[in-house]
This record gives sequence, C-alpha cells and structure tokens, in this order.
Amino acid sequence: NTLRLVFILFMCLDNTYLIEECVNNGYTQNSCEKVFCQPWQRCVDGSCFCKLPYQCPKNGTLVCSTEKRTLNYCQLKSLECQRKKSRFMNRGRCSSQETFQVSLKPENATSAGIIQVEVNQSPKTPVCGSPWGMNEANVACRHLGFPEGADRTDTVDPEEDSDSMECLKARCRGTETSLAECTLTRVNKTNEKVAKVACHTTHRECSPKEFRCVNRKCIPSSKTCNGANDCGDLSDEVCCKGGKSFHCHSDVCIPRKYVCNNEVDCLTGEDETRSQCKIASMTLLISFVKERRKIKTLLPQLQCGIANHTATRRKRIVGGFTAGKDEFPWQVAIKDERTTVNCGGVYIGGCWVLTAAHCNRAHTYQVWTGMLNTVVQEGIIEAFQVVKVIVHEKYNTKTYENDIALMEMKPKDTNSPTCHPVDSAPVCVPWSKYMFKGGHQCKVSGWGLDEVFSRQFGLKWGYIYLMENCSEIYGNRYFEGMECAGTHDGSVDSCKGDSGGPLVCFDSNNVGYVWGVVSWGENCGEKGHPGVYTKVAHYFNWIGRHTGLNLISQYNL
Repeated sequence: NTLRLVFILFMCLDNTYLIEECVNNGYTQNSCEKVFCQPWQRCVDGSCFCKLPYQCPKNGTLVCSTEKRTLNYCQLKSLECQRKKSRFMNRGRCSSQETFQVSLKPENATSAGIIQVEVNQSPKTPVCGSPWGMNEANVACRHLGFPEGADRTDTVDPEEDSDSMECLKARCRGTETSLAECTLTRVNKTNEKVAKVACHTTHRECSPKEFRCVNRKCIPSSKTCNGANDCGDLSDEVCCKGGKSFHCHSDVCIPRKYVCNNEVDCLTGEDETRSQCKIASMTLLISFVKERRKIKTLLPQLQCGIANHTATRRKRIVGGFTAGKDEFPWQVAIKDERTTVNCGGVYIGGCWVLTAAHCNRAHTYQVWTGMLNTVVQEGIIEAFQVVKVIVHEKYNTKTYENDIALMEMKPKDTNSPTCHPVDSAPVCVPWSKYMFKGGHQCKVSGWGLDEVFSRQFGLKWGYIYLMENCSEIYGNRYFEGMECAGTHDGSVDSCKGDSGGPLVCFDSNNVGYVWGVVSWGENCGEKGHPGVYTKVAHYFNWIGRHTGLNLISQYNL
C-alpha cells in the first residue's frame, strides 16, 4: 500500500495523465472497449479474438508466409493470430528463392544488439537509426521471438569495417509481428547511425517512478500517454485523462500522425473530423496500412445511426421540440391491445426493437414505425405484429435494475425473414461504455407527458446531457447498467409515456448510437433529479446473443 501511494504521488508530481480506475481494468490493444480490433479479429465480450481464415474477405493482396504458403494478407494474419507460427514474409506468390531473416550483431547476442536484415540471400544489412523508435523496436523484437517487444531502443555509429555500405530505413505502425510487414527502404548509410535494440526478457519489480504495463514490463511513468506504444501491448496509452499526443474522447492517446490519415482510430471518430483535418497533414502510408484499410472496406458494412433530416440547432426551450420527418427514423411506438401508445422503443435493425422491460405489461403488442403524430397520419406508418418479447432475465420489477427488453416483429413479406420498415432506419448499438461520457449532449424523444403533465400527440425531443454523479443523487437505487441524463435546471427531461424510448448520442461524424433506454426518474423535469436510463452499452453482448452480433456490430465483426 505504501508503494502504491508513493506511485500515485509521483504520478501527480510528474504531471502524468493516467486514470487509475481505468488502469486497474488491465486494458490493452486487444480490449475492444477501448480500441478497434484488427480486421482479422472480432470483438467478443470486450476482447479481440482471432477470426478463422474463411471469415476474411476472399479478395485481397496475395502474400507469402514463412511456411511458404500463398494466402491473402487477412487470411495469413488470421492464421498467425491463432497459431503464432506462420508469419508474413513477402508480397506476391511464394517462390523457393525468397527469404527474410532478422538477426542481432554481434552474432552471439541473444536479446540485445544492432538489428540486421537479410533479404533473399543478400548481405546482412543494418537498420538505419532514423526513423527508429519504439514502434519499430517492438516489431523487431517480436520478429526475433520476444512477444512482449522491446525494453529500450538506441542508435549507434556504424562500424567502419561493416560489410554493408547501406542501411534499411524501417517505418512500422507498431502492431506488426514481422519487420517484413513494415516499409523498408534501402539507402546509403553515409552519415547514418544504425538501430540498436534491447528486447524484453525478464520481469522485475517496477520502481515508484515507473509504470507497470499489463504485460509486466516497466517503463518510465513520463512515457505514458505520449502516443507511443512503449509497453508493446498499448496498456500505457488506453487510460489517459490527457497527454502529450492526440487524446480521444474514450481516454486513448494516439500518435498525432494518425490524425486525418483516412482511418478512424478513436472509437467515436474525432481523429477524422473536418475541424481536425483542416490543420493536420496527410502522413506517409506505410506498407500494409492501405491493405488493412482495404480489408475493412471489404468486410460487411452496417448502415445505422444516420438520419436523413438535418436538424437546425436552436436555443433550448422548455419541454423540447416537435420532431420533423426523418429526424428520428429509429423511433417506434409500442401499442397494447387498446391501441394506445403504451411505450416508446428504438429500431436497431432486422426485425428487432429495443425497449424497457417495465413496458411489457400486456399480452399482445404492435410496433408502429414512421409515426410522428398519434392522431394525425403523416408519411408512411406501418404496424408490425410482435412475435417475441425477450425481457432481461435479471430484470428487477422493484428496483428497475436491468430494465431492458427486446421485441421481435413479424415480417410482412412471408417470403422474407427480415423486416423493412419503409420510413425507418436503425440506430447503432454501442459496444463500449467509453464512447460517450459525462457532459456529452444527446437527444431524448418520445410521446410522453409534457411539463404540465398533459399527453402529447406529436413526437417531441430535447437536448440533455450525460451526468456522472447519479450514485450521489439516487444512492442505493442507482445500479451498474444505469445512466443519468438531464439538464442542470431540469427544463428538459423524459416523463411518463416516454418509457422504452431512445436516448441517442452522436459521434464526431454525426452517427447516432442508442446510449440509453428511458427507464425511470423522480418527478419529471425537477431540478437536481435527472432521468435514469438503461445504459445500452452495458447490455451489448446480451443484445447480440439474441439478435446475432452481425446485426448490431458497427465495427469489429
């Protein structure tokens, strides 16, 4: 305990940026609550797992493996992910002459020395000292059989009696397992230093001035949250409240050169927004970065969270606004036997609607899509019969814990297994609780009572903000899997009749995610008592188990 207190004190004095509560969760580059999985992986229960080769796109760049097998790049990486044997060797089909070897100098070195590369029986060539950093060092050590990467890296003057007058400039992203995957450029090494590395071999106790990585490496605390993968498993960059690089909303730090590189690295896309890209310059595309992006475009793409209506931002008014056509294409009305609107719901794709568990009090239901007004018909309104209601198995009727349910609609076309509501579009389902946090502005919508408790016939919506202090407000009535949202003055709030409806948050590219389902509250619109919502990200795996992950996985399929 004393050592821990000293460590925390040092972190404060050293102006490092780690969030201790997050660090304790042990997140790494394989934690898809924090980062995207590689295209040859899929996200399951918050972790990235290897796909099988047949789950990769069939088209792609042909490459040769160290086992002399010709595969496409994604298939090879999938095999390597599972077996750790077959690695990338070169582009194109295999031939008997091609080789790629990495070694250390001096020849008897086992874990530290000058990096040398031998390509196709050519003389051993050192790697240039520029550019040379932890990304390249970690890849070199993995190639040499040290899975945890490098302890440190350095550059030294080339030996005068060196056999080679050239060196190889290496540029790596840092996730590669073979130096052959990096961009290697042969240059004259006059006036060039050469790269030296010390690979990680043993574990030791970290000092108070060091950060202990998840893989048990020790790095200087000053190197956390700098955008560089010093740990080798990214655990020093995924729990940052700030830092010396680009800081994602999900508290992940990425290198500034990843900003505006046409690939989303932050979970909510803020590294690729127009405001960022006006000031950022395009960076050099290293080998197989383009290929990885290409693979992503070939994977199944889920279209969700896009509204055709462009809402004008207006000053907030009491009770919110009246919804326009196509503004909330995922909003549905749930009617009971009496054909009155019983609850709201949110369309998530296929034949599935998400709602609150406490809405299920009747025997038969209908789901109405495309409806803006419960009295006046506008646009194409469709009514779907409900064939299945799935209430969360741990829903507590007294505390509203796990207040979430799924409704499966009956397809209108008997020849089609899916439903296609004409004037509807699915909202995206969030897989990570770190996508949005306190202070983020979101939209809530429904047909519930207004501020004077009068029934509303038109769909209303309002801006509200996520809040992080609800356990202080509601005490032991507030459970894991709940989320609070409202306004500081209580002027916009969900109310009776809005239950089951969506709280939608939008990412940096204006894609909507159903962050919450209207659950309960204490006195509609009362200052100091924000509404309580079921936090959908907490139930991502539960939803996917019933609907199929392919239906709701925006990424990481």
